[in-house]
Amino acid sequence: MESSTTSAIVEALTKAIVEHRLHPGTKLAEQKLADHFGVSRTLVRQALFQLSQNQLIRLEPARGAFVAAPSVNEARQVFAVRRMLEAEMTRTFVRSVTPARIKALKEHVAQEKMAVDRQDAPGRAELLGDFHVRMAELMGNEVLAQMLGDLISRCSLITLMYQSASAAEHSHDEHADIVRALAARNEERAVRLMDEHLQHVEENLSFDRPLPTNDISMALS
Repeated sequence: MESSTTSAIVEALTKAIVEHRLHPGTKLAEQKLADHFGVSRTLVRQALFQLSQNQLIRLEPARGAFVAAPSVNEARQVFAVRRMLEAEMTRTFVRSVTPARIKALKEHVAQEKMAVDRQDAPGRAELLGDFHVRMAELMGNEVLAQMLGDLISRCSLITLMYQSASAAEHSHDEHADIVRALAARNEERAVRLMDEHLQHVEENLSFDRPLPTNDISMALS
């Protein structure tokens, strides 16, 4: 029972953060959350810990919990490194492409489309990021897959919070274009599309959100 209650709190807070009803820097007071959900502060604390593990919030000693506020500069650096790594990854993928690998990528892109269509913001963010890791996995390069996974996890919250639904749809379309270029073994086009895609994702992030709301109940309603 406690587990399901904690999960419900995690889900509600995640939804509020993703839908920009709780903005970066918003303080999440344990007592206000406990009053809103009608539960103990212990259950709220468990939910906040889970959210901190997912990097959606940060826990500060003696200050409490806050919605994470990712650094714009960090995001720029992460995307710069990703462009370097993924250009070479795309070249290597084209040179070792197989029908099975293309089939796997097409299946992944189809899952993205379903998440975008049903406006599943957390799901689409995860799938759109995983597309890049999936390429490395299909190549059998576990080191590259892990490196990309770490980089993508550092910017996943940023895209989750600052990427609009329309930008996410464009990302899906660009993934589909990349897969077509890979299937055609067009190395030059595939590399160019990947670079342009990552640039578009970075350029379409909107960091000019309004000031955080202090009314947790209103944000969660």
